[in-house]
Amino acid sequence: MTPMLIRRAYRYELNPNNSQKTMLLRHAGVSRFTYNWGLEQRIALFKMNQGSARFTDTMKQHKLLTSLKKKQFSWMYECSKCAPQEALRDLGQAFKNFYRGLKNGKKIGFPRFKSKGIHDSFRLYGAIRIEGLKIQLPRIGKIRIKERRKSYYKGRILSVTVRRRANRWFVSITVEEKIKDQKPTIGYAVGVDLGIKTLATLSDGTTYVNPRALGQHVKKLRKLSKSLSRKKKGSMNREKAKLRLARMHLRIFNVRQDTLHKLTTYLAKSHSKIVIENLGVSGMMKNRRLARAIADVEMFEFRRQLKYKCQWYGSKLYVAKRTFPSSKRCSGCGHKKKDLSLSEREYECEECGLRLDRDLNAALNLVTVSLPETLTACGEDVRRSDSFGMTAQTSVKQEPNISHGL
Repeated sequence: MTPMLIRRAYRYELNPNNSQKTMLLRHAGVSRFTYNWGLEQRIALFKMNQGSARFTDTMKQHKLLTSLKKKQFSWMYECSKCAPQEALRDLGQAFKNFYRGLKNGKKIGFPRFKSKGIHDSFRLYGAIRIEGLKIQLPRIGKIRIKERRKSYYKGRILSVTVRRRANRWFVSITVEEKIKDQKPTIGYAVGVDLGIKTLATLSDGTTYVNPRALGQHVKKLRKLSKSLSRKKKGSMNREKAKLRLARMHLRIFNVRQDTLHKLTTYLAKSHSKIVIENLGVSGMMKNRRLARAIADVEMFEFRRQLKYKCQWYGSKLYVAKRTFPSSKRCSGCGHKKKDLSLSEREYECEECGLRLDRDLNAALNLVTVSLPETLTACGEDVRRSDSFGMTAQTSVKQEPNISHGL
């Protein structure tokens, strides 16, 4: 088996002391200042040329910043040179995304200025290594890691990204690793129907409860937001209220990510073929009554995780077309309903009289996408009787542990 070169990111929480926190804040400040400086330079140049020329590029800005460091920005020498360099690269990528959105007709906004205390982060490369329970960062030194175990990756460290969330510091280590070309996963094909009431329904009848990470904490978020709005700007009480709100948002994020990672890892390891829908999430979000619940599921994040994990573990991912009638079609006889409202939680076929859960019916229809089919001379689908509903593989399975662990 030929090895495959991949990139993985491993995230740890840091436990810095006071002096190290000061250095981390300085690096985040240098990165933020450089990003805003570069954006301001690009906008000024564009206005000076009255829109006739495009914005400058990253290399020219980096040379200009280097020439101005000694006289105007001498305080930057206290931090690693990587922080401003990577900030300008991020700015250049933001402009590339903006131009690509204009070309393809997508809604990608113009790069905006960064604010202090919001998404503080910076990226470093160079002499980075993990020694025991500490990580060595350029110009910062060795910082303790809260995770009490040795590193579990094997590969070459490319870079690290340090972020602050809710006054907690995290480091994401990007590693280049070689993994063996995975053998095909042993397991049957499965269709996965994502939903709001139930996070996922599999074609074998297994269901996974939606943790409703945001829905469970809406009242608490409203209370904390109202408390923050009543505090005087610039006061210490306002900073404390802001931190309490940020911690609640971080908890919601952790619950959601923990659930999605456990579910996608289980699917990729246990099934040879996985079929999901190509959902139009942006269109679904237009329903104001369901927008928050749909956003809470993070359907695109589920698909993104499943895509790369299938490559890691040797399973295959199939994405059904957006026009595929997974909910309206009967999984028993193939009859398609003209209308199916959201309130109908149980599917009842008008032709064969089949009655079953709406989500299970959709999952059974999705699994047929990965199965072989033949066409008659009239162009109609002809499938084996066992492949349409997976009746031979509907044994009860034990549900893996998907508790959020918080």
